[in-house]
Amino acid sequence: MADQNAEWWRGCVIYQIYPRSFQDTTGDGSGDLGGITNRLQHVASLGVDAVWLSPFFRSPMADMGYDVSDYQDVDPMFGTIEDFDALIAEAHRLGLKIIIDQVLSHSSDKHEWFVESRASRDNPKADWYVWADARPDGSAPNNWLSLFGGPAWEWDATRRQYYMHNFLASQPDLNFHNPEVQDALLETVRFWLERGVDGFRLDTVNYYFHDQWLRDNPPLAASVAGTNEATTTYAFQMHLFDKTQPENLTFLGRFRALLDEHGGRAAVGEVGDEDRSLQTLAAYTSGGDKLQMCYTFDLLGPQFSAAHIRGCVEAFETAVADGWVCWAFSNHDVVRHVSRWTRPGGDPEMVAKFSIALLSCLRGSICIYQGEELGLEEAELAFEDLRDPFGIRFWPGIKGRDGCRTPMAWEAGADNAGFTSGKPWLPVPVGHRACAVDIQNGEQASVLAAYRAMLGLRKRHPALVTGSIRFLDAEGDVLAFIREGGGETLLCVFNFADEPASWPVPPYLGAVEAIDVGTVAAGALEDHALVLPPLACFLGRMI
Repeated sequence: MADQNAEWWRGCVIYQIYPRSFQDTTGDGSGDLGGITNRLQHVASLGVDAVWLSPFFRSPMADMGYDVSDYQDVDPMFGTIEDFDALIAEAHRLGLKIIIDQVLSHSSDKHEWFVESRASRDNPKADWYVWADARPDGSAPNNWLSLFGGPAWEWDATRRQYYMHNFLASQPDLNFHNPEVQDALLETVRFWLERGVDGFRLDTVNYYFHDQWLRDNPPLAASVAGTNEATTTYAFQMHLFDKTQPENLTFLGRFRALLDEHGGRAAVGEVGDEDRSLQTLAAYTSGGDKLQMCYTFDLLGPQFSAAHIRGCVEAFETAVADGWVCWAFSNHDVVRHVSRWTRPGGDPEMVAKFSIALLSCLRGSICIYQGEELGLEEAELAFEDLRDPFGIRFWPGIKGRDGCRTPMAWEAGADNAGFTSGKPWLPVPVGHRACAVDIQNGEQASVLAAYRAMLGLRKRHPALVTGSIRFLDAEGDVLAFIREGGGETLLCVFNFADEPASWPVPPYLGAVEAIDVGTVAAGALEDHALVLPPLACFLGRMI
């Protein structure tokens, strides 16, 4: 049955759940689908529209589930397919959409497709992955690099060829130039559509195709000049040929057509494309016949200023005429934004409240990551506690992604903060206990209360959900913009600085009526000027 609101995704609020760290119901120390189902009431209480589940498919877990060995089954670590069906039913009962991760660019080397493909050069699936002969000296076919370190090629002794892997060697890249591969992957997507899934988050969506001629990537100018300060070799190249190929647009059209067959379904793509991210996002979301929306890493870095936010949003608005963006400040791959953006001596709680106010006012859909609503900071883990292969490989220069993947804190006084009765797969940080859900539920001035207030405010104001955005001039570290739509015009002003700021309200805006922003630090109108405390915001309705 078609969704009554086919464009529910436009301006929606998505809550990302990392299943292994959300809630354990079996005592094995890892979160599971039953735990998610049990905790959905908390998610619904935030006022979000959809839940994005990171991978729960059958997997050897070499990359924490992003190495799929069966696209149509639940890994026993997370439960059963019946558990998934129960989760879908409960989410829909609560009015929540379910978005699941699709890792289509690569599979696990334990997937039956790859087992067959590597067996010989002439079997039915011989061309389902990216295979190439060695150079005459035995070296890799070209200079492509893996994001996880070293060459993007692994020698296979059975086929006596190299296969390509953008990530771990145990994550071989599928060959999208083969139509049979596309057909097979789309059938796995259909499987989940028919189980009632409302949408998909497409992992590494611009990595699907590679250059058929296997041309070398050129070096970055900074690499040639000897000024590149990257911490991984991957960042020394311009990735012109190992990803973001034009053929991907045709496949995304096929993907969209499959979604449209089922009505009211949507997809958000993850675009990791360095300097071309906005152009890629524009191409993937334009025309209404590919992806509904994409997100980039533009706001997932250390930059925290009015100029940076304005620059990113204006660049998107200029580059993407008819597409749609999904903004996020944190996810399972980056340091939590409260830790990234709290300056020395600063107050993490203020940063957390300020951030949700800002995110709630941006034009686009928005995504929040589990624990963000509690103001959780990045966990400091010992090397022996790491599970992330990226962190283990590059320690101590890069500490990896486990610091943002530690278990949720539900009950301050319970063992492992209520996450599990067993030994958690990652330690529960002691400092997270004071931020537990049961503590914050009873505090009107908590970060959790601020999230509920701001997401509720966003939902009540159509201008914030789908309205236009127009920036206004501001001095210092102040960001000011207008959101307009749905019969209303709103003024949004944010002071990023650690000291008070004053912003004169332009006379042409006319009268402004303040909107209550709950426990977020708020500015006030005084003699036609906004007086903003540090890390404060002002929302007003034009009257």
